Amino acid sequence: MGDLKLVKKFEVNGGFFGRYRDLVREVVLPYQENALNDRIEGAEKSHSIENFRIAAKKMRTAKYDGEFYGMVFQDSDVAKWLEGAAYSLAQSPDAQLESRCDEIIDLMGQAQQKDGYLNTYFTVKEPDKRWTNLHEAHELYCAGHMIEAAVAYAECIGKTKLLDIMCRMADHIYRHFIEEGAEGYPGHPEIELALMRLYRCTDNEKYKELALHFINVRGVDSDYFKKEKDKNRWSVWGNHPSDKEYAQNAAPVRMQKKAVGHAVRAVYLYTGMADVAMETNDESLKEACKVLWNNIVQSRMYVTGAIGSAYEGEAFTKDYHLPNDTAYAETCAAIGLIFFSNKMLYLERDGKYADVIERALYNCVLAGMQLDGTRFFYVNPLEALPGISGEAQTHKHALPVRPKWFACACCPPNVARLLSSLAEYVWHIEKGRLYANLFVEGTLDVTDLYGGKIMLKTDYPYGHKIAYYFEPENKSMSVSLAIRIPSWSKNTAISINGEPAVYDMKNGYAYLSGKFTAKDVVTVELDLSVHKVYTSNKVSANTGKAAVERGPLIYCAEGVDNGGDILSLSFKKGGGVTVGEYLPDKLYGIQELYAEGYRESVGDDLYSYEAPKEEECTITLIPYYAWGNRGLNQMRVWIPEKR
Repeated sequence: MGDLKLVKKFEVNGGFFGRYRDLVREVVLPYQENALNDRIEGAEKSHSIENFRIAAKKMRTAKYDGEFYGMVFQDSDVAKWLEGAAYSLAQSPDAQLESRCDEIIDLMGQAQQKDGYLNTYFTVKEPDKRWTNLHEAHELYCAGHMIEAAVAYAECIGKTKLLDIMCRMADHIYRHFIEEGAEGYPGHPEIELALMRLYRCTDNEKYKELALHFINVRGVDSDYFKKEKDKNRWSVWGNHPSDKEYAQNAAPVRMQKKAVGHAVRAVYLYTGMADVAMETNDESLKEACKVLWNNIVQSRMYVTGAIGSAYEGEAFTKDYHLPNDTAYAETCAAIGLIFFSNKMLYLERDGKYADVIERALYNCVLAGMQLDGTRFFYVNPLEALPGISGEAQTHKHALPVRPKWFACACCPPNVARLLSSLAEYVWHIEKGRLYANLFVEGTLDVTDLYGGKIMLKTDYPYGHKIAYYFEPENKSMSVSLAIRIPSWSKNTAISINGEPAVYDMKNGYAYLSGKFTAKDVVTVELDLSVHKVYTSNKVSANTGKAAVERGPLIYCAEGVDNGGDILSLSFKKGGGVTVGEYLPDKLYGIQELYAEGYRESVGDDLYSYEAPKEEECTITLIPYYAWGNRGLNQMRVWIPEKR
């Protein structure tokens, strides 16, 4: 399950994410549209829209000017942007934006081949090599993202032209792999989760069948990619098919126990697995998903909700290998973890899944975009050192400032589509109950189900009160609510009209029901105490260090707030951390934390026999998501702690 219609039912209308709603609509989507059209001065070239124009002209006339440019999966950037635009248009209609989206969709239709095939790389650059390099060529990946855009546009805007285009493509894929019996499975999973969305949108059983097929055959012949390369003898990247962990095909999916390989590919695959498991009641697939999810969050996830430790392969490595300054921590991987956790939340109503959604969202995903919406991180390190980060050979990927765009630009439009579809994660509607998973200010219209609306008001994540107000269509509305109580909130109070509420706690959710009028309010008061966080001693990078957390936010120290040098800082063991006043004009509104600590000073020699001199100091901390917005300077999440 998963309800795209929630995007139309829930409107973000204020609070912390109200600014992001406006930012996506007013800045991010126009900026990214310009990037896709190569109109951002000094930014990496995209050529994505132009690729569709070239392919469309070739389909019309067989004569065309220009060459395909960019990554083999360049089509997916356009698809993700369209999907984000669809969600934004559902909340904030914009005739001009919608018209430009329609023009792009027209181009996509014109670029489609007669048999339904749609991919500009193969149409323009490699017309004779369709379906001959599943390992590297991303045909199914691009199809998946275009399917997701099609479903979003149909369900949010009500226009089905792109849906019809992608149904023809999905039918083509079905014929090739099911009816004609072609071997293989995606090198980069994504189409599995997309097909499940298409199935729910169209009620066409063959799309579910196709999703299940790709999941079931993956890894059964773990040598498939090697056989494919031996047979067809051409390569896109030079990836070696012997690296079976990289592509999650070393074993059938139900036998996989560790999250391995390319982190984005992994969590996209696991998302599709969880979705299929829920739809088919496949207990073995469900159990495999639980094992993989637990492996990620218990031994392969950063405190920021980031995943993927290594630049090499953009990959998971080993349990407890979580380096900070060389972390890969791709923005797309954190988004994929949110997708996976959201499906797990449908599979099993346990607040731990929503806790991870929240952790990844407020920290890694938000850090992936500059606060003004015009620059982006692909990689999200937990420590940045100018002169090393982005410069040393081992740290070239870990940039200390956000670029305008990327040659591989998967992350920016992924952020846009996630932030504009928050409704999918904030609320779930299931079996006569409303699940309040995240605390995002806005209005949920459930008039068709419960006879009214529910308004959530809050200053979260900086304020601790969440209030649910009711607007019944008639005198009252009967509602069953399940409100997630975050695991970090050790002392939580829930009241109805100021009186303690009667509720049941189960797996991180407070269950309560009532017949509510316009005068009623359910209030949740969370415990936003500051916590120092420590890692297992199996994580060598964090030995003797602590991080600081307040509510859903991880904090970090930046040089600009701490005299330029944070490497000399350490927390005082047992020392206090004070919460500052809300600063509306700093970094678009934050609360700083002030920790008791020490600053050490040593001589200029590389090595010295002289013991460091130490003095007490106050360490200023800001939310991790806001780092890197004030020029080039040092940053650290994990800080040494000493007596």
